[in-house]
Amino acid sequence: MTALGMAPAAPEADVSQEFRHMMKMWPTGVSVVTTLVDGARHGFTASSFTSVSMRPPMISVCLDRSARCVPAFAEADWISVNVLGSHQDGLARRFASKLDDKYSGLTVVEGAGGAPVFPDSLGVVECRLDRVIAAGDHLILLANVHRAARLGASEPLAYYRSAFADVSPRDQVR
Repeated sequence: MTALGMAPAAPEADVSQEFRHMMKMWPTGVSVVTTLVDGARHGFTASSFTSVSMRPPMISVCLDRSARCVPAFAEADWISVNVLGSHQDGLARRFASKLDDKYSGLTVVEGAGGAPVFPDSLGVVECRLDRVIAAGDHLILLANVHRAARLGASEPLAYYRSAFADVSPRDQVR
């Protein structure tokens, strides 16, 4: 055992599995990232969305290299990050699926550069894509924020222990 009470480091092959188990303990927000390329709408569910800089305002979001929408996002000019509310787990599942037409029957409005926005989301961050960076089995989309808006008033949708979770505020922790 180490000074922290942890087992000695696992062989490299086991590190990925241990890392995956550890990351399940880290709750994240859930978003649907969208774009419009050559008149076609594309999107994917992401829990790896974060701010990178406030001056200038920038965000990053990670996209699995095996996703069918990789070619569209690799050539996109604009993206919208739709921050999901607790009532939108169905939307998150839809955009995490392999459905051919993920937008069928959904209400969307055109955002900056045409990237679709879901008006009943908790909020949206509309961005111009700055660059795409290869990183392991994912691509990092780095983007400049053009507009950010709160749209809804529900609680956020979270992902924790491989399941969607509702985040309800407690008394403030001091």
